[in-house]
Amino acid sequence: SGVALTLQGCPLVVIGAMGGAVGGGTLVATDRRTLGAQTEDREIQVKAKSRINESLPDQAHVSVTVFNRRVLLTGEVPADQWKQKAEEVVRGINNVNSIVNELAIQGASSLSSRTNDAYLESRVKGALVGEKDLRANYYKVVCERGTVYLMGLVTREEGNAGANVAAQVPGVAQVVKVFQYIKPEEAQALSAAAASGASAAAAPAPANSDA
Repeated sequence: SGVALTLQGCPLVVIGAMGGAVGGGTLVATDRRTLGAQTEDREIQVKAKSRINESLPDQAHVSVTVFNRRVLLTGEVPADQWKQKAEEVVRGINNVNSIVNELAIQGASSLSSRTNDAYLESRVKGALVGEKDLRANYYKVVCERGTVYLMGLVTREEGNAGANVAAQVPGVAQVVKVFQYIKPEEAQALSAAAASGASAAAAPAPANSDA
């Protein structure tokens, strides 16, 4: 449950933004999550999808997106009990910090609707890439029934800028922020750590002294 706002003619919803406690560990270049968090995110996503498929009826269409241990549930379920069941299943998985349950209680979306969502998702990603003052890889984009969900570890300024770009893409009905906010100084530190990690990875290997 978020606060509905208006953003350049496109409705915007802000959902439970929290400070981004990034934690220690190695950073992968251009991704503000630690390597450990990225690994955990993949594990959470695989487990969540598997357990939801086992626990919910075939009529349910549930998509699971994980970023920095926050789980976003989107899609459709036939009744409220299944919406709650999906959340309960995810809550039982290790390392999940928070859940944003955006499941709609209605019939599963059509193939044409999902195709349109995939198209909009690619358009939003392309628009973010094309914005010279933004780093597109800081944002995870999910589209469901014309609504765009944005996840990521961003400053409030970056979050607003990314949402503005998404809102301007034709066909986007609503933008929902699911960001975890960090302070500008934290963003600078993370970017510096990622850059140094990339340069270290790109450095040539030392010459073999026996050669």
